[in-house]
Amino acid sequence: MSHPHSGRHELGQNFLHDRGVIDVIVQAVDRTDGPIIEVGAGDGALTCALQKLGRPLTAIEIDPRRAARLAVRTTPCTRVVPADFLKYPLPRAPHVIVGNLPFHLTTAILRRILHGPGWTDAVLLVQWEVARRRAAVGGATMMTAQWWPWFEFGLVRKVSASSFRPRPSVDGGLMTITRRTDPLVAHAERRRYQAMVHQAFTGRGYGIAQILARQMPRRLAQTWLRDNGIRGSAVPRDLSAAQWANLFAGWQLAGSERIDRPCDIEHGRTDRGGSDEVDGPAAHRQQARPIIGERQPKRRRNADTDAEHQRTAPPVTGDHQPECGHNDQADQQDRPLPAKHLAGELLYCHARASASARSTTLVSRNARVSGPTPPGLGET
Repeated sequence: MSHPHSGRHELGQNFLHDRGVIDVIVQAVDRTDGPIIEVGAGDGALTCALQKLGRPLTAIEIDPRRAARLAVRTTPCTRVVPADFLKYPLPRAPHVIVGNLPFHLTTAILRRILHGPGWTDAVLLVQWEVARRRAAVGGATMMTAQWWPWFEFGLVRKVSASSFRPRPSVDGGLMTITRRTDPLVAHAERRRYQAMVHQAFTGRGYGIAQILARQMPRRLAQTWLRDNGIRGSAVPRDLSAAQWANLFAGWQLAGSERIDRPCDIEHGRTDRGGSDEVDGPAAHRQQARPIIGERQPKRRRNADTDAEHQRTAPPVTGDHQPECGHNDQADQQDRPLPAKHLAGELLYCHARASASARSTTLVSRNARVSGPTPPGLGET
């Protein structure tokens, strides 16, 4: 028999019931300003406590049955929305995000929040190890470094697994995210900056000095390391937010071509946007004009390019007769060859027919054909 406050397994619901932890969360939210959006309201243990702050509150709950039960217990300033937070459109007006995140969706929800507009602060309950890594305890992860110029990450406290029902297999951690009022890097440079961080974390080399030496001039890399007081043996996780921002400034100064194509790190893809010249045909690859007097090999017809070729190709003259494809034979039947080329063309056609029967051998286009002379052809 399931407990009335137990979460559904398929939704990854582990509800918080520790009153002490709930009070810590409310105190953290009380230090912020603006409307509140709660992620994963559940049965309302945190929702009812947040209502006491007297601020507009939107509680989002994916389970429609729990959302309906919670709606009848809330005050008029609280709006309960049965929806999936990953698909919920965040407002562009300033607001605060708070919630006990489903552990199996922590990374997806964090990305949704970081990409979302408007919000100024976030107070989130996640797995303990995730909270430590995002707050750069013991070193920053790539995700933290990629967002540091625009957000500050903080660690509040550890939350025991016994504070949840049903009890999860790992402890939780309470973390905060604050949007910087003065970003360390311009918002327009976000994709280029994140591409640089990705290259630094995934680059080859033993230490940041060797990694940077492959990405920028060695002298500039050594100057940056010396000015920021960083050892050459340090690794990317040892850098601070300000050091990453300074590195990006030096990287731009170096004009590295490796960050001209920003990389979507979160999906492992490379953005091929930019100039069409990157993948366009080179000038030396343009098809050469046929040489007059030489038989050109047959080419495969292309309906997309033939129309343009007919507009730009030189006119067909008596000295220039390109060989036509099978589809053009009907158009060429009424176009006579010049008299001086007639004998050579007849010899060529006769040689091709004879070669299939292995009765004759073509020596050259203007040479005599061995074997019996075709009737009516005579000497050439």
